[in-house]
Amino acid sequence: MLTMKDVIREGHPALREKAVSVKLPLDEDTKALLKEMRQFLIHSQDPAMVEQYDFRPGVGLAAPQVNRSLRAMAIYTTDENYETLYDLVLINPVVLSHSTRQTYMPGGEGCLSIDREVEGLVPRHHKITFKAHQYDPLNDVLTEVTLTFKGFLAVVFQHELDHLNGILFPDRTKPILEGIDPLEFKAIEEDEEKKEEATS
Repeated sequence: MLTMKDVIREGHPALREKAVSVKLPLDEDTKALLKEMRQFLIHSQDPAMVEQYDFRPGVGLAAPQVNRSLRAMAIYTTDENYETLYDLVLINPVVLSHSTRQTYMPGGEGCLSIDREVEGLVPRHHKITFKAHQYDPLNDVLTEVTLTFKGFLAVVFQHELDHLNGILFPDRTKPILEGIDPLEFKAIEEDEEKKEEATS
């Protein structure tokens, strides 16, 4: 089981390296890693597991964050309306297009690999389209997909994609963002605060 002890932190050289493509078909070792990455996120959002193992809530995790140089990520989160759950394991993503419109997390971004407070806002594309292989760990199925993410999901994806390219979100922070609208989360105060505190 992956825990916070397995997540490497800012300053570790592996976080600054461009990850290598995942070889297909998947070998058993890679499958096991992908399953553990997904389970890490599920555990991190479970209050009982957080209390027992000191997880920090996460909505995304990239393989380089657990010191594996692979172009793979897990995402486990709802959208900004808290309506649809996205349970995704994505491999070798390649961006096809993105919107010129940008957005940002109003409270700034957080990262499981960064323990310090980071001031500033991170501009992200509001909409992004990419191709990838999607792994379904429950059924052990790998499929080619082309997906379009918008809003919060797009922000999470771009944060994880940066990890695959050796980029950390503080590299992109700006003190202010003019002419860019922030993400708007559904007005459920308690859930909104929880979402803004989530790290990836």
